[in-house]
Amino acid sequence: MMLLPNVISILRIAGSIGLLFCDVTGWPFWVLYALCGISDMIDGWLARKLHAETEAGAVLDSVSDLVFVACCAVRLIPAVEIPVWLWTWAGVIVFIKVVNQVSALVVCKRFCFPHTLANKLTGILLFLAVPAMFRSVIPIAIVAAIATFAAVQEGHFIRTKDVYSYLKTHKNGL
Repeated sequence: MMLLPNVISILRIAGSIGLLFCDVTGWPFWVLYALCGISDMIDGWLARKLHAETEAGAVLDSVSDLVFVACCAVRLIPAVEIPVWLWTWAGVIVFIKVVNQVSALVVCKRFCFPHTLANKLTGILLFLAVPAMFRSVIPIAIVAAIATFAAVQEGHFIRTKDVYSYLKTHKNGL
């Protein structure tokens, strides 16, 4: 039972890779998308419930999130028309996240992915907004605003070394 949250994260990686072989207009893609998204919410909750929280599990969760987002991007970007200003905004967010990880290597001597409430909210809203992308960019723009705040907050935690106190008070938060 202690490994169940990690198994769910690994299954999310497998499901994410499965998305690469699905047509975005078909129901298999969206069922797999929903299962991967729901598994992201379940694994952390289950780890806390089973008292199975580990640093490796938190990193695995972050890696599986990254694989899920990357696989979705590979399949969805060609299917949706995204304005240049939104691409630019996404690039800024990615840049901030990269700077955060470089800072984490300098300050913490390791990569650091704090699971802050803002990061969790970004993930949930992104999961919900992606299907709406086919009709409007407004939901994604709202998520981009929250993601920008989350990235800046994450950088603040890392660069002020406040990430250590955050991790002590939020056991699931690596």
